[in-house]
Amino acid sequence: MSLIHWAIVAIVVFMLFGAGKLPRLMGDVAEGIKAFKRGMKDDDTPKAIEHTDSKKE
Repeated sequence: MSLIHWAIVAIVVFMLFGAGKLPRLMGDVAEGIKAFKRGMKDDDTPKAIEHTDSKKE
């Protein structure tokens, strides 16, 4: 894709979301990614704890 194509895409995005909404939208996306990573990390922790607890018995 050429520079002209990217410029057109950027113009359409600005028209749809407006310049004020873009930072808020990107912040929401970043928060979603952080929450997903925290959720993945939380899912791994109980399995490790359960696994070590079952060895003690």
